[in-house]
Amino acid sequence: MTRFLPLLLALALSAPPAPAQTPAQAATDEAAHAATPEGSTPAASAPTGTAAGAPEPGASSAPTTDAASAPLVPPTLREDAPARLPEGFTLTAPVVVQLELTVSEAGEVTEATVTGDAPPELASAALEAARRLRFNPATSNGAPVTVRLPYSYRFEPPAPRALLTGRVRQKGTRKPIAGATVQAGDAAAETDAQGLFRLDMPPGKTRLKISAPGHQPLYVDETLEAHQHLEVLYGLEPLEVNPYETVVRADRPRTEVSRVTLHDQELREVPGTMGDPFRVVMLMPGVTTLASGLSYPVVRGVQPAASAFYVDGVRVPFLYHLLFGNAVIHPDFIDTLDFQVGVPSSRYGSLLGGAVDAQVSRPREDGVRGSVYLDLINSGAFLEVPFPETGTTVTAAARISYTGLVVTRVANAITAPSVYTAPDGTQYPDEGEPKLYADYWDYQARVEQRVGDEGRVRLLVMGSSDAVGMTARHPDHESGGVGLLFHRLDLRGRHPLAGGEAEVGLTLGYDRLGVAFVESGGSDSGKYELTQGSVALRTGYTRELSSSLTLEAFGQLERRNAGLTATGLFRPVGPIDGRDAYSRPDILATFAGVGAQATWRPSARWTLVPGLRLDSYHGFGLDTYVALEPRLAVRHALTDTLTLKAGAGLYHQPATVLLPVPAGEMLALERGLQRALQLSTGAEWRPSQEWELSAEAYFNPLLRTLEFNFEDVVSNVRRRGLEAEDVQSRGYSYGVELMVRRPLGRHWFGWLTYGFNQSRRYEHYTRLGPNGEELGPAEGYLPFVFEQAHSVNAALSYRFSFATLGAVAHFNTGRPESGQFGYRTRREGVDADGNPEWMPVDRGSVGRLPGFFRLDVRASQSWVFDRFVLEAYLDVFNVTARKEVLSYEYGYGKPTGLKKTTVGVPVILPTLGVKGSF
Repeated sequence: MTRFLPLLLALALSAPPAPAQTPAQAATDEAAHAATPEGSTPAASAPTGTAAGAPEPGASSAPTTDAASAPLVPPTLREDAPARLPEGFTLTAPVVVQLELTVSEAGEVTEATVTGDAPPELASAALEAARRLRFNPATSNGAPVTVRLPYSYRFEPPAPRALLTGRVRQKGTRKPIAGATVQAGDAAAETDAQGLFRLDMPPGKTRLKISAPGHQPLYVDETLEAHQHLEVLYGLEPLEVNPYETVVRADRPRTEVSRVTLHDQELREVPGTMGDPFRVVMLMPGVTTLASGLSYPVVRGVQPAASAFYVDGVRVPFLYHLLFGNAVIHPDFIDTLDFQVGVPSSRYGSLLGGAVDAQVSRPREDGVRGSVYLDLINSGAFLEVPFPETGTTVTAAARISYTGLVVTRVANAITAPSVYTAPDGTQYPDEGEPKLYADYWDYQARVEQRVGDEGRVRLLVMGSSDAVGMTARHPDHESGGVGLLFHRLDLRGRHPLAGGEAEVGLTLGYDRLGVAFVESGGSDSGKYELTQGSVALRTGYTRELSSSLTLEAFGQLERRNAGLTATGLFRPVGPIDGRDAYSRPDILATFAGVGAQATWRPSARWTLVPGLRLDSYHGFGLDTYVALEPRLAVRHALTDTLTLKAGAGLYHQPATVLLPVPAGEMLALERGLQRALQLSTGAEWRPSQEWELSAEAYFNPLLRTLEFNFEDVVSNVRRRGLEAEDVQSRGYSYGVELMVRRPLGRHWFGWLTYGFNQSRRYEHYTRLGPNGEELGPAEGYLPFVFEQAHSVNAALSYRFSFATLGAVAHFNTGRPESGQFGYRTRREGVDADGNPEWMPVDRGSVGRLPGFFRLDVRASQSWVFDRFVLEAYLDVFNVTARKEVLSYEYGYGKPTGLKKTTVGVPVILPTLGVKGSF
């Protein structure tokens, strides 16, 4: 066999060379392998020559074998292996690394050597890449043979690049857009959750396309120089201004028996609420009203003062401006609102009604945001400024009314003095009516500071002032007014501790209620003023002991100092026992409470929340009252969509006045505490993500009640020389609440609620005959003064292409005509002389006032600008101008001699305004 080797070698050396690479092939190859983004490791060019691995022109092109044979078919390249430019190696001119490869009978490179001069880094990169090459093996007479052949790698310097970085956000709202595409030719980048992107581009002028779902695409020409880094900000205009886009939130799991949580437009764009989140509570199930337009809720048949209102854990004493107006908190300051009406958790004490807990907006650290609005009644501003370098966020809001400049001025112009000219030409001056005034303002501010990775310190201040009344134009006119004022300063710190989170808070408060009155001619006058200062310390600790058990512990200590001033006609007369507020210039009290609550999930479908509170009420010089309150809430997910729920709890509260007033809980503390059970059961069904249905039945035994009306406080019944009436009683309430809700999402939201309520109090009264004669004493459970047996609310708001339109329909049956507000029911009769006469009826025979229907509407339109959104809106409360009957007036007239007329005025509150948000 060895004698044939020289012949085979000669045949191999005489094989014709492979064709050289054409210019077109070289151009295609360079485009495929040499164009790499700046900052990444560029690829070297593909090996020069054809796919068969032929050398550059002029080099020896024939493969060689270890033995001579004929004919010989050269190997062909099966798998390419580009060489990479070593990281950190700077290349200024093309470099060719020449190799000699040994290709085995299997087509693998078994040996590679450098045959020319080349930088060591490039030689190593070429050798490493060459070993990954795969060939179709050379053949001789059809059989695979091992051959040696020249091969070369050409390294090209990277092409000059430019870097484009920036953010894509929505016009108007300036919210970052995640998932937006920024495209420049064949190169593209996608924005992250913060709207940020990074894109390598060739130098020169490039047309970019920025696009995102739901937004109009944006085309921009950018010109960049080689190695330039340009940072940009692109704004995309939404296809439509849709405030009802689906909102995904990580709300805490429901553990309460009954809790409704509202967000965003559900708080600020409900018709008839004037954009106020707290007024939305009046449309929830289980809530009835004192009167149309008065937004203090009657929850499950108890006084409004029996319910509590919180802002980020701080209790608010006066909730609404001028009773009819907005809440005392700027709407943009509120992020979510929780309404707990059935068996509130142990975190809330001293209440027999419901709890409304508003959480302030979460601090944002991605830019400044704010809003300014102006309407017919007031104007307000909101601003939040983050300082990311220090982890600080500052938020401030304020509002001021100009009802004194607009509404009252119009009313005063109508009632201004005028001159009447008699037929004989004599002029008689008219005294006109007293001037009206109504003004208010409020403010809120928050400073939140990050402490470490998870701790936070927050300072919250807020306050409000109201003044309403009338000023005499003439000495014979009456004058007077009511003023309300409060301030709160709350410092809170939260920080991880021992595997959980600890909270410490300090709250300082000041409240004032003042009433002044001067009778016609100044013959009598009086002043009534209540003030209260408070210092409260609270603590809390939450820890997840296991995946199925979480424990919460909390405590609060509050010291209150109140004062009462009563002069003139407000000073009571008659016997004074020395224990009432009028005989004590200062009233001191200490309220304290501790408690714990566990959330236990023994299985995936069961949740049990047992809780226990211990509260102490001590008035200086009075007895100390202690209240122990066990509570339990149970939820069971019967299916993935249907949850059953039940709860029970014991609740205590000091005596309540009709509406919250300063020192209200202290004035009658010597009378002890109210006490009530709350028992509730129901079900929640969520057939889809877009629908929620709930039903709940409750029974609340009111074991002891102490319910004063406002007259009992301002004008004591002992002014007539009588002893104060004993208001202690007992009673019960029961009912059913239904709610169908379509939460915020896509183009609309809305809900439908129905409430059936029966509330009774045990009363002693005198039975009366047909002509008002006394028949003897009687007693029994009678309807509560604010009982409304049926109430229905339907709210709907829809975003059309041209505007957002919404409506709220409300209906309630009338309350008893008990005489506490207005007249008591009277029946037709005759006096001793046989003349028609209105005869009184006893408390157990009173009738009911007629039902009331009201329709509210809201329309708004938004325009998107580059850096802000402008909205114009019209909100009308009671657009139907219906009058709610608050009482009947029994008088005399023709033809029967008796006349029964309704008392009440149609309360219509129109709000026309504009708002800019950024």
